[in-house]
Amino acid sequence: MTIREQTEQLEHQILCRWATFADRSAGRQHAIEPCPIRTCFARDRDRIIHSKAFRRLSNKTQVFISPEGDHYRTRLTHTLEVSQIARTIARALRLNEDLVEAIALGHDLGHTPLGHAGERALNAVCPEGFRHNAQSVRMVSRIEPLNLSREVLDGIGCHTGPKRARTPEGRLIHYADRIAYVNHDIDDAIRAGILAEREIPRDIQKTLGATHGQRIDTLVRAVIDYGTANQEVGMAPEAEQAMLALRRFLFERVYDGQSAEQDARAEWMLRTLYNYYIQNFGALPAAYRRLEQDGDSRERIVCDYLASMTDRYAIACCKDLFLPRSWNRT
Repeated sequence: MTIREQTEQLEHQILCRWATFADRSAGRQHAIEPCPIRTCFARDRDRIIHSKAFRRLSNKTQVFISPEGDHYRTRLTHTLEVSQIARTIARALRLNEDLVEAIALGHDLGHTPLGHAGERALNAVCPEGFRHNAQSVRMVSRIEPLNLSREVLDGIGCHTGPKRARTPEGRLIHYADRIAYVNHDIDDAIRAGILAEREIPRDIQKTLGATHGQRIDTLVRAVIDYGTANQEVGMAPEAEQAMLALRRFLFERVYDGQSAEQDARAEWMLRTLYNYYIQNFGALPAAYRRLEQDGDSRERIVCDYLASMTDRYAIACCKDLFLPRSWNRT
């Protein structure tokens, strides 16, 4: 037996009966020879980590655009926190950790530069609309094809929005993503001086805890307890309502408040770049222009290019295209 086959056998001995087993995967769009060492989901995890799209997450905004401090989250550190929370829960419930990790590491690969302001801008100007979860699937399927397992693609596409993932591991990422961002965004807002810990509503603190660590621990335990009792991924209603209340508090005090001016500038920049490349489609890199041959619209391809940019590259493009340059006499 290969190491992979031994691992697949161990999954049936260790994982719970409602977990997703690697040897029962629905496969990939393009069949490939199985790896003798890694299961299909472990292989997907490695493909994502080694992708260019994953590396670019290190210079994409989470909430605060181009912060001067070293300790603010980026899209990459957010992704790693989601992965760790999801793996902790998956191990406690005996779900497939390789599948959970692959979905977690890939869930934001299609996110725009400049945070949700970038997503709003592209959604407003693109006739086909723009959602970062759908773009993440497109990133690993069309733009940088990784030929991932169908279970991983489904989990990435369904981590947000109304559609539920088909696997419990995919449904877990929905909760892990929210647990991560409502807590680390508060942590970053406190570091930025926008919030103080004491300003978090008392009823939320009473339910979830008064510190960053206590809140994460409470919410992680709430998912584990629900899964243990119901053999399904979910969260106890009291904890979930408190988490949603904390999310609303963030929108009022952080997302729609202090960052509104910066967000407006970011949206202007993405709209302006979109309009430029629609009118100058030939200025796109050849790898993106080739997508038109397969039937993709120019509007979608321009969104692909802009969404793939890091904050730094998008700002540099805007300066290069629209700001006057210094006179250089030769």
